[in-house]
Amino acid sequence: MPKLSIVVPCYNEEETIPLFYPAVEKVVKQMPVDTEYWFVNDGSSDGTLAELRKLHEQDPEQVHYVSFSRNFGKEAGLYAGLQAATGDYVVVMDADLQDPPEYLPEMYKAISTGEYDCVGMRRTDRKGEAKFKSFLSNQFYNVINKISDTKIVSGARDYRMMTRQMVDAVLSLTEYNRFSKGIFNWVGFKTKYLPYKNVERVAGTTDWSTWKLFKYAIDGITDFSEAPLAIATWAGGLTAFISIIGMIIVIIRKIIEPASSAFGWASMVCIILFLGGIQLLCLGIVGRYIGRIYMQTKKRPIYIIKEKK
Repeated sequence: MPKLSIVVPCYNEEETIPLFYPAVEKVVKQMPVDTEYWFVNDGSSDGTLAELRKLHEQDPEQVHYVSFSRNFGKEAGLYAGLQAATGDYVVVMDADLQDPPEYLPEMYKAISTGEYDCVGMRRTDRKGEAKFKSFLSNQFYNVINKISDTKIVSGARDYRMMTRQMVDAVLSLTEYNRFSKGIFNWVGFKTKYLPYKNVERVAGTTDWSTWKLFKYAIDGITDFSEAPLAIATWAGGLTAFISIIGMIIVIIRKIIEPASSAFGWASMVCIILFLGGIQLLCLGIVGRYIGRIYMQTKKRPIYIIKEKK
């Protein structure tokens, strides 16, 4: 019988874990698979680890967990879970039940045919989510799909079931700065997306603020596109061209009207501020990429395990 590994990154999910496990168990017991759970405690500050210990004591053969020495981020938690999983198929889920377990049989049915290497879930709406956050998310997908060769399906979540071959391919990418939505698509393999309506958290509050999502989006863009560097290049070239035109205008005006004064200190200050702003923007973009190179060359581990069962 094939084995299904269920990977669940957790950060401050004390309230949701007792609800998540029985909800998923109710579904997978009806599926023709052996199962194992790999919960990853990402340095939670609440009682998440205690709840995971309880689950492991209840079923030590099936329920396992990895606990980090501190918070390393969801991407690190996801990577650790994939490394620990031993199943023929691996599914990634959130502990808050926003990834409906009832779709697991349909996902397994599609992937077990051998026609697909991955079956993912795609939200068709964002009901219950703040409108501004939804707007930013939609704009992110529009932007990254225009400037990157790696296309990301709008509304696609990390909730997906993958074959062992695809999981191994994902694990072969050992980059320090990880953006899994892009990595899942970059490695290729045939993927089928199942649509579903948005589901709200069963308990607790999300840790993903608008600011954190914005930074995550920037990480995704810089990981999978060189367009910002091209923008910096074009911005520098354009401002240099405008500056040359400006100097020519000043010289011609001085020749035609020798008695005329310069354009004035106000216009000069505006020009200086404009050019300075462009330079800082370009330096910031280049610095972003250099910073990521710097972190990669340090070869620090993506995560550090404190406890594993």
